[in-house]
Amino acid sequence: MPVEGGKTDMERIGLFSEMEYVTVGDKYVSQFNRPFNEAASKNRQMLPGGSKEMSHLQAGYFDPHFVRIFEGEGYVNLNQVRRRHMMEEAKKNLGKAFLPSNGDKKLCGLGSYYGTIGRPVPFFSAQSKPKEKYEPPGKNLYTNPGKKGTGYGYANVTIGKQFSHSADFYDAAKLNDKKENEEHHRLLKGTPFKLNLYPREYFDTNPYLFEKPLPPIKKAEKKEALANPFKPSSPGKKNSLFGNRTLLHLGSLNI
Repeated sequence: MPVEGGKTDMERIGLFSEMEYVTVGDKYVSQFNRPFNEAASKNRQMLPGGSKEMSHLQAGYFDPHFVRIFEGEGYVNLNQVRRRHMMEEAKKNLGKAFLPSNGDKKLCGLGSYYGTIGRPVPFFSAQSKPKEKYEPPGKNLYTNPGKKGTGYGYANVTIGKQFSHSADFYDAAKLNDKKENEEHHRLLKGTPFKLNLYPREYFDTNPYLFEKPLPPIKKAEKKEALANPFKPSSPGKKNSLFGNRTLLHLGSLNI
C-alpha cells in the first residue's frame, strides 16, 4: 500500500508504470457532428482544368505552346540547296558535254552483232562443225524377257527349277508310328523294372493310407437277454394318511 503522499510500488520499482491519459480534459464531440474531410473546404484546391480530347491542336498536348527541336535556326529551301550543288558540280567540267559522233544503232534482230563494239564471236556461231563418223558401241548383255506371274501358283517363274511331284500316302505318318511302336514292343523282354527304394512324397495323396497290416477285427460279445423281466416277490406297501402323521409326530419327539 502506498504511503500518503508517496509513490506506488510500480513507480518505485521502475519496471512498470501506469499509462498516461492522452485525452484528459478534452471535450467530447459526437461522431455524427464531426465534419468529413474538413481540409477540402479550406484554402485553395487543385483544379485540373477539365478533360482534354485527342486532337492535333495545341490543347491536346501537355505543353502550352509548340516546342521546337532547334530554336533560332533559319529557313532552308531544299530547291535552292539542289541548285547550288548542281552549280558546284558544273564548275568541275573542263569542257562541253561529251556527244558521240554517230547516234545509237538499233538492233536488226535477235543474235545480230550490228551496233556492238566487237565483232562476231566464232565460238557462238550457228554453223555446223565437221564431226567424226559415229560408230555405235558394242552390244550389251542379253537377258530373257521378264516372265509373267507372281511366283505363287505359276510354274517356271522363279530362278530355280520346278520341284518334281512325288506321291505320298495319306496316313504315312500314322503307319510309321505304328511300325516303330511294334518294333519297340518286340525288343522288350519283360515287364517294366520297378525299384522298391524309389523316393516317395512326404505326404501321400490318400491320407487314410496305412501300409502295416491291420489287427484282426474284435467281435463284440453279445449279452444274453433275460427272457422275463425281474419282478420283486413282495411289492412296496403304501402308507395311509394317519400313519404318516403318526410317524412325523414320533420323529419330533425323538422316540
